[in-house]
Amino acid sequence: MTNSNPIGLFDSGVGGTSIWNEIYHLLPNEDYIYLADSKNAPYGEKTREEIIYLSSKNTELLLELNCKLIVVACNTATTNAIKELRAKYKVPFVGIEPAIKPAALHSKTQKIGILATKGTLNSELFYKNVEKFQDIVILEQIGYGLVELIESGKSESNEMNVLLQKYLTPMIEANIDYLVLGCSHYPYLIPQIKKILPSHIQIIDSGEAVAKQTKTLLANNIGFNAKSSIGNVIFYSNSNPKVLSDILNEKFEVHFRNF
Repeated sequence: MTNSNPIGLFDSGVGGTSIWNEIYHLLPNEDYIYLADSKNAPYGEKTREEIIYLSSKNTELLLELNCKLIVVACNTATTNAIKELRAKYKVPFVGIEPAIKPAALHSKTQKIGILATKGTLNSELFYKNVEKFQDIVILEQIGYGLVELIESGKSESNEMNVLLQKYLTPMIEANIDYLVLGCSHYPYLIPQIKKILPSHIQIIDSGEAVAKQTKTLLANNIGFNAKSSIGNVIFYSNSNPKVLSDILNEKFEVHFRNF
């Protein structure tokens, strides 16, 4: 079974490219369309109704562009809106949630940290996942200001370092041995985070799991792109395309599109 239509992805900005990168690495022959809704970032500070509205808007544009599968490359959008998206649209969706399970199952200290947005940590889906691990101490921290700095191209700024120190120090003092990154923007902060965390604390994000799930859906239900060449990738941003271009090291062209 083959299907030459593109895979669509959307996020509240540039962060979802960390998810796209994992999928692209696993499925380089597929075509991709990525929407960076940076104009409305961060989703984590919005109401659930606003998140559902924005997620629907992004989905409808990707459907207009004939996407065969949509990756909700945003923790906040997944935890707040994917149920509604699946009920409303026929296209298959892949969501992204904080990787609590592997951290909880492998923790030796029985203490893990989660750095995520307010929208993710306050969601019903996140609460249900946390409930499954009653014997684990889970230290939750809202990453106030982190997405805004990344979207402004200030990932390596002193301001970013000050915030990360503030958020991570209590977790270190509490003796966590796993840090779960619960926002698709945060993998771009791993170099700075590693400078703060002791070497024994492992960092987990959801990118690889999302890539594997995408491949499984294509294999079982949708179909792969049959071409043997590297796929086409189109990036759209509705704010400052340069920030997205810089994240991608200018290897791909980023187009401005008002959506």
